[in-house]
Amino acid sequence: MPSIRIDQTNISVNNIFCVARNYVAHAAEMGSSIGSEPVVFIKPNSAILQSGQALQLPAWSKDVHHEAELVVAIGRGGKNISKENALEHVAGYALGLDLTARDVQTEAKQKGMPWTLAKGFDGAAVLTHFVPASAISNPPELEFILEINGTSKQHADTRLMVFDVATLIAWISSRFTLQVGDLIYTGTPEGVGAIHSGDQLKLTLGELINETFVVA
Repeated sequence: MPSIRIDQTNISVNNIFCVARNYVAHAAEMGSSIGSEPVVFIKPNSAILQSGQALQLPAWSKDVHHEAELVVAIGRGGKNISKENALEHVAGYALGLDLTARDVQTEAKQKGMPWTLAKGFDGAAVLTHFVPASAISNPPELEFILEINGTSKQHADTRLMVFDVATLIAWISSRFTLQVGDLIYTGTPEGVGAIHSGDQLKLTLGELINETFVVA
C-alpha cells in the first residue's frame, strides 16, 4: 500500500476520491455542466505516482490528458462531517495530476460503460509532496499552476471552485465514511490536454510546492 509523508508522519493511502467537475470553465470545455451536487469517482491506490517517478503512458491509449488538481489528505476520519468542522479533518495538501486516457474514456461513455480503466491505471494519480494543513491558512483562496515544457497550461484559482474543500469533505462524508489516509482530488480547471513522451510537467503552489515530473 502506498504511503505519503506529512510533517514527519507517514500515512498509508486509503481511498482516492476524485471530483469529476468542479470548475465551470472546465465543464464547458468538456461539453458538460455542473449539477447541484459533486460528481465523485474513485481511483485505486495502486494508481499513485509520487515525486521522483517518471510518468508512464499506458500502451493501450493514444490520448492521455493532464488534469492538475489540489489534493487533500484526510488525517482524521468521520461520517457526516459538518462543513464548519471539515477543515479540522485535513492533514495536508498537495498538487496532483488526474491523468486520463481520454480516448478510452470517450469510448466508454459512448457505450454507457464505466470509465474506471481510463482514470485508474497505474500512475494515473500523480502526487507532489504534501505540506501540512497548518501551512495553508485559507484553502478557498489558493492559486496553482501547471506548466509543460516551460509553457503555462493550467492556472487554477480555488475561489472558482463550485464546491470548496470544506463542502467536498462534508458531502463525501455524508455518502462514504472518510478514513485516515483518504485522498480527495478536488477537480481541475480549464486547459486540460494531451501529454507526450519527453514532456516535463511542473506543478507549483506559491512558495510551498514546486515539482517537475517527466513523461517517460
